[in-house]
Amino acid sequence: MEQYNIKTKVVGVDISNERTTYAIVDIRGNILAEESIETYKYPSVDEFVGELSEKIVMLVENNGGYETIRSIGVSAPSASTVSGCIENAANLPWKGIVPLAVMLRERIGLAVGLSNDAHISALGEYAFGSAHGMTNFIIVSLGVGIGSCFFSAGNEHRGHNGYAGEFGHTCVVDGGRPCGCGSQGCVEAYVGANGIVKTARELMAEGNTPSLMRNLEKLSPRTIKECCDLGDAMAIEVYRRTGYMLGLGLANYASLTDPEAIILTGGISHAGKWLIDPAYESFESHVFCNMRGKVRFLTSQLDDRERDVLGASALAWSVPEYSLFK
Repeated sequence: MEQYNIKTKVVGVDISNERTTYAIVDIRGNILAEESIETYKYPSVDEFVGELSEKIVMLVENNGGYETIRSIGVSAPSASTVSGCIENAANLPWKGIVPLAVMLRERIGLAVGLSNDAHISALGEYAFGSAHGMTNFIIVSLGVGIGSCFFSAGNEHRGHNGYAGEFGHTCVVDGGRPCGCGSQGCVEAYVGANGIVKTARELMAEGNTPSLMRNLEKLSPRTIKECCDLGDAMAIEVYRRTGYMLGLGLANYASLTDPEAIILTGGISHAGKWLIDPAYESFESHVFCNMRGKVRFLTSQLDDRERDVLGASALAWSVPEYSLFK
């Protein structure tokens, strides 16, 4: 009888605009080894893939070798599971169509699954986090970009081309702020990191009202939140306006999908009550009347990077096995 080597590990990779984290994960979801590189230091995607491939190979060889690794799962902004490509990412250094899954498979010799970062966050929350046990829910990732994914009857909805859930690029203000995607008035232009900073600058430019924000060396969602914690009225207004836009967009989303819960993830969700309270108020005033009071607002209880690495590993288990090293 022919003996088969049952592989008990995968590699999960999370690509963000600042950092790319890669880890070896076992069949029980334990992260066995983890390292990272800085994404923005590689303006050429060929250099990035070359460096990432070498680092993954080294990590694998130092932790049991190729014969233990089944496949690789990758999370990236603007990625399509259908095409295996990153397509026209607004916040990554590489533009156009990037066939990332094929590039990694050719260099590493293992099966590679690629999916949108918001979809990966949803897989992580579904398997290990706040969505565990739910069948109908929305995950929204709040960061430099705004992504989302929704599960219906226990299944992730990806859409025909793999781009379902581009919540950040739905319009909330006709003819509004320009967005990195090329459109105007998108949710991301108001709720993404750069949008929050722009709202703060607009408020400060409206007059001479005192604010701790005027003395900040660096204006960012995090430092604005810190001003809120100190009772700064203008900083609180920044997040009130941001929350209003987020709640408006989520009300439209929920009215179409009827979720049990909306789970907010990503760095901006750490603004806590300053963002969540006005977002929920706006949501309740705009959502379809029969849903009012019935949709839970939750924030992820998982570490952002850990969740997305685990979500990428969950994707890895779902792709057909392939290896040059069987």
